[in-house]
Amino acid sequence: QVQLVESGGGLVQAGGSLRLSCAASGRTFSTYAMGWFRQAPGKEREFVAAISSSGGMTVYADSAKGRFTISRDNAKNTMYLQMNSLKPEDTAVYYCAARRLSYRTRASEYEYWGQGTQVTVSS
Repeated sequence: QVQLVESGGGLVQAGGSLRLSCAASGRTFSTYAMGWFRQAPGKEREFVAAISSSGGMTVYADSAKGRFTISRDNAKNTMYLQMNSLKPEDTAVYYCAARRLSYRTRASEYEYWGQGTQVTVSS
């Protein structure tokens, strides 16, 4: 089992940047594929980005391509989401998630979730 804690959210102006972190407990972090999802008020949770257990493979939602970068440091049991050129439509609660084996883009396929961190982008 793994426990996840997100941090790094906040209020930023459009065009700004934020880096989210997801700290994981346990000694098996490197065996989990990880993902970032977000949920805006009144909307369903949506996929943002995912990364393989080794960090060698990544995948992004179209809305994140070219602006967001997902990465992980298995020695530190931490995953990151660097978000640049932020837009008001990026405003949401951002969640990190973990699953064994390969990464997926559907939220229903992830086993473990953090509590979320709020990102608000003002225009």
